[in-house]
Amino acid sequence: MTTAIAGESVFAEANGLRHRVLRYGEPGSPDLLVLPGITSPAVTADFLAVLFAGWGYRVTVPDIRGRGETDRAPAGRYRLTDYAADVAGLVDALGLHRPAVVGHSMGARIAAAYAVRHAPQDHGPLVLVDPPTSGPGRGPYPTSRESFLEQLHEAQRGTTAEEVRRFYPRWPERELRLRAEVLASCDETAVLETHEGFEREDFFEYWARLTAPVLLVRGGDSPVVPAAAAEDLRSARPDIEILSVPAAGHMVPWDNLTGFLDTVRPHLLAAPQR
Repeated sequence: MTTAIAGESVFAEANGLRHRVLRYGEPGSPDLLVLPGITSPAVTADFLAVLFAGWGYRVTVPDIRGRGETDRAPAGRYRLTDYAADVAGLVDALGLHRPAVVGHSMGARIAAAYAVRHAPQDHGPLVLVDPPTSGPGRGPYPTSRESFLEQLHEAQRGTTAEEVRRFYPRWPERELRLRAEVLASCDETAVLETHEGFEREDFFEYWARLTAPVLLVRGGDSPVVPAAAAEDLRSARPDIEILSVPAAGHMVPWDNLTGFLDTVRPHLLAAPQR
């Protein structure tokens, strides 16, 4: 049985690929773009998109290249520069006006790269949720490529919510079912090249160049933005607020939705309206 979602599915051409996006909320409302993580097609953010639409936003969630129903890219084309160019192309193709951007994990890195490379002085509010702080001169990404492959191969043969729960014990049942249904739509090359990028591409280079308004949100128990990395981020950019959500690991809104919403609500509701 397929889990029902609320978004309207549409397609758009951007940066040489055909992208599937889900859209929520009233046309003409302020735009908000949600960018999911490494193995998270757009439908996995449905629960967040519905809530953000309830805050008065027109919400857009893409299947990132190599995931869901968006085209696969050639090998070697899953770099931050490629992802950021996709976002810029979608903003243009869909007519988004200075969208607020909420990115989680890989999506947070993409949001930062998009803002720096394509809209350095003209972006809406950025909410970077637990961006991988691994990279050159830093520790490895805490989830191994083997773990990602194990989950992906289980999904390809047909997995269940109970199997998924082994990796995400804090998640609600509905989100476990959704991941079980859609994880197999993630291309293995996309996942492996992105994981390599977590350790080869330096998030701190983008962090140093971000312009306001920006908020970074980390899970209080996250191994992806551990306390030491959070201090490094603060030292590099003391002007950017960094907030921690208690009782949450890396999958912050899935682990503690109430805490996450309480943390980001003031930032997003303070965003300028059209």
